[in-house]
Amino acid sequence: MASSDIIVVGAGIVGAAVAYELARRGAAVRIVDERPVGMGATQASAGVLAPYLEAREDSPFLALTVRSLDLFDEFIPRVSAESGIPVPYKRTGTIDVAASADDMRAIEANAATLARRGVRAALLDANGVRAEEPHVSADAVGGLLIETHGFVAAGELTRALVAAARAHGAQLVEQSRVERIAATRDAAVVTTNRGSLSAGAVVFAPGSWAGQIAIDGVTAPIPVRPVRGQLMALAWNAAPLRRVTWSSRCYMVPWDDGTLLLGATVEEAGFDERATVAGVRDLLDAACEIVPQAWSAGFRGARVGLRPATSDGLPIIGASSVVPNLIYATGHYRNGVLLAPLTARLVADAMLESRVDPLLAAVSPSRFRV
Repeated sequence: MASSDIIVVGAGIVGAAVAYELARRGAAVRIVDERPVGMGATQASAGVLAPYLEAREDSPFLALTVRSLDLFDEFIPRVSAESGIPVPYKRTGTIDVAASADDMRAIEANAATLARRGVRAALLDANGVRAEEPHVSADAVGGLLIETHGFVAAGELTRALVAAARAHGAQLVEQSRVERIAATRDAAVVTTNRGSLSAGAVVFAPGSWAGQIAIDGVTAPIPVRPVRGQLMALAWNAAPLRRVTWSSRCYMVPWDDGTLLLGATVEEAGFDERATVAGVRDLLDAACEIVPQAWSAGFRGARVGLRPATSDGLPIIGASSVVPNLIYATGHYRNGVLLAPLTARLVADAMLESRVDPLLAAVSPSRFRV
């Protein structure tokens, strides 16, 4: 039986970020996953960093996402430098396009919320939205420009995080399916299909597979379910979009190599990871409604990820309320990339410095009695 100070279960974007933060602060870390790095929900993420698109003043989620966004300008260069892996990252903003009067009313309500919070956002009429993004359909009735938003290459970031963690001494245990976790006040044991690992503590970050892993002392499965998201890659053959272009039905992310990422479906399909004809069709219809030029783009492929969702829409972050030496970092749904740097910081603060941030109260595992 091997031993380690901390075992991180899961090598997606959240697990990778937590492992990196723990390792750079001096902890001995092992990352354990059955899949290659970033091949869960992360593989079908377009990396959009946009907390203000669906802002609600009364939501604790907004406080989390905004605080995490503020970390990226320092986070990305540091991870790139320590890993030696360039991570594409841009803060060119988002434009939320209204295709109907109902869409416009929702955008106006969001703009009012942002104005009360002092967030810089420009409400645009039909002419204004096309001036900001010439590719937008002539049928668009308006939009909202939020300059602080951006996007990052989620796959490259995840691989860079693991590489940086390993540069700080972390170990990656691959092709190992975690089956059970048992923890006491003195130690924790993680049982995999290839044997057992012991550690002083465990970070539980397996994403959508959280409910598939038995945890001694937790009587019901962890309340995280998979929600399928299909993401398309198009070969754009015109002048590029200026920024992430959003609507109520889809989003489009333009990359410098001519790739346009188009996402993403939201499907309750269990653990079915197939790309489907219906998913591809719906995304194309949604994209061409607001950017007709998309009809002439080439098709490069489709990817599928299973996003980890909870019943209340909030992630589960913090120390277990029933199991010693177990900290959760799962249930991030569509915001794993955006929340990765803050989740890593909050978990590392709690584990290594016994500092529990007040933000963790809203996302505590205690609300699910786990």
